[in-house]
Amino acid sequence: MPASSAADIYDGTIPFPDSGAGGLPTGGPVQVVVTSVIAVTPLAGLAVAIWLAWGHGVGVTDLLLLTVLYAVTGLGVTVGYHRYFTHRGFRATRSLRIALAVAGSMAFEGSVIAWVATHRRHHAFSDRPGDPHSPYRYGTSVGGMLRGLAHAHMGWMFRDDPTPPHRYAPDLLADPWLRTISRAFPALSLASLAIPFGAGWLIGGTVRDALLAVLWGGLIRVALLQHVTWSVNSLCHVIGERPFTTRRFDRATNLWPLALLSFGESWHNLHHSDPTSARHGVGWGQIDLSAGLIALFERLGWATDVRWPSPERVESRRRRAASPGPEDAPAADEAGVQLRPLHDS
Repeated sequence: MPASSAADIYDGTIPFPDSGAGGLPTGGPVQVVVTSVIAVTPLAGLAVAIWLAWGHGVGVTDLLLLTVLYAVTGLGVTVGYHRYFTHRGFRATRSLRIALAVAGSMAFEGSVIAWVATHRRHHAFSDRPGDPHSPYRYGTSVGGMLRGLAHAHMGWMFRDDPTPPHRYAPDLLADPWLRTISRAFPALSLASLAIPFGAGWLIGGTVRDALLAVLWGGLIRVALLQHVTWSVNSLCHVIGERPFTTRRFDRATNLWPLALLSFGESWHNLHHSDPTSARHGVGWGQIDLSAGLIALFERLGWATDVRWPSPERVESRRRRAASPGPEDAPAADEAGVQLRPLHDS
């Protein structure tokens, strides 16, 4: 059943129409194997690291590599993949555009074009039929929610539910640089493991030092960043506060415990209320490191026309009792946002 037709009969509580007996089919062998390697191998690395660290501690070099590479690749996803390529929260120079795409590609979360297409589809059908990773897929019963959380966190990646880039990311497909970087995703992922390996060898001088560096600066860094990102998909649609209005059925929340590790992405309710805003944390004390980096880029002249949320715009989207808002209107099949041209300068 087409997503638009399924949405017409969805009431926000029942399982999605394609979640009955059998549900979405599992992807082919290649998809399952590749996804397993990307998602499970870092977790295995975490287990090894815990075993090695027990009674021996962790080296300063390893922690520094973990922190630096987590920041570089994580901000490549949050500032690059998300706020720039997906939602155009600002304009970027060509050099910055390429750097953000490369940094995001080293996070082991997919190529820039595939990631953007999937995320735009998520916004087009947030928490209703058509959403690729909604925790409400199996309904709102206790069992359904537990199954839905598992699906939204990781399970959706193993399903045969492709998102067509030609529909959701034609602007990125039209860019030869981004097509090249997307094709280079496997090589860039391996490079993000080779960098800590090489740094560990140069600093420590032994193969053991190199392997420990790739364990902490590679596998553990990847595992931590992946699960923080996936927690925004899962937990930030179930747990937390919803001070701002969103479209019908969209239950995105603000979840403060994830704010620092997610670089501000867990202020998810504001984001779904105002997707093109360059800042997600708009309240007092709401840490948003991604917005801080965008502000730095703006000061350096690398980012322009930044869509900072004005106090009036924020206030207009705040939830008020008994007042009409976006949730009172039917959800459209598409996100409804007019994207600015990709080639900014």
